[in-house]
Amino acid sequence: MSTIPSLLKLKDYITLIGTTLGLISLISACIGTRDAISFGFFLISISIGTDLIDGYIARKTGTVNEMGRELDSLSDCLTFGISPAILTFQAFKTGTPYDYFLLVGCILFALGALLRLARFNISTDTGFTGVPTPASALLIITYFYANYFYTFAMGGMGVPFLEIVYYATPFFMILIGWFNITIHITFGEKGKTIYVLFILIAPLCPIFGIIGIINPNFIVSIIVALFFAISFFSLVGYILFRFFLNLFKKKKSS
Repeated sequence: MSTIPSLLKLKDYITLIGTTLGLISLISACIGTRDAISFGFFLISISIGTDLIDGYIARKTGTVNEMGRELDSLSDCLTFGISPAILTFQAFKTGTPYDYFLLVGCILFALGALLRLARFNISTDTGFTGVPTPASALLIITYFYANYFYTFAMGGMGVPFLEIVYYATPFFMILIGWFNITIHITFGEKGKTIYVLFILIAPLCPIFGIIGIINPNFIVSIIVALFFAISFFSLVGYILFRFFLNLFKKKKSS
């Protein structure tokens, strides 16, 4: 039996950095304050970067192996499935019976990420079926920060989110979880707009997050909130476009 160090490549250590960030984000969720939750989402946005980097290193160095494949999948499940679900529950819970619906939404989101990764591991198809888990985590990050910075502009940490946001969150979580597992949303291996959007938005999330935290006045907070809101709806809009496009193609071919 090989030792763990002998099985790990450079890309795997990058993956473990992302996993560590995911674990710290879970601790931030346990703390439960809004600034701690914001820090947790910030760490997940950084881990999206490590996920992109480890894949790039694996392809450039030719070190794609089964150990890395399993490690990457387990890391993604924690960092892009479980952590965002718990952070979202902590962020939008109200202490009322509404929280049961929120809990269901968060659980279904996490299960969607887990099932999507499990199916991906046994799939032999080229390209991707369902929305990749880092992209679904990015949806949650942009959703949270759009609301976070808007309420910050309206008065600070103690200001509650808009009432409609509390009611909408469980449905968004269920929808995004479904995005993960549906067979009606597919992407090719290369050259798809979703990845262009992903690569453009993902690095800007921590940057805008830092800007908002460093100088959280009204104008800056509104601009940052607007960026995250546009990013969220752009991603959702494109994913829904792919869904209806695939349905149209299947109906036409049949």
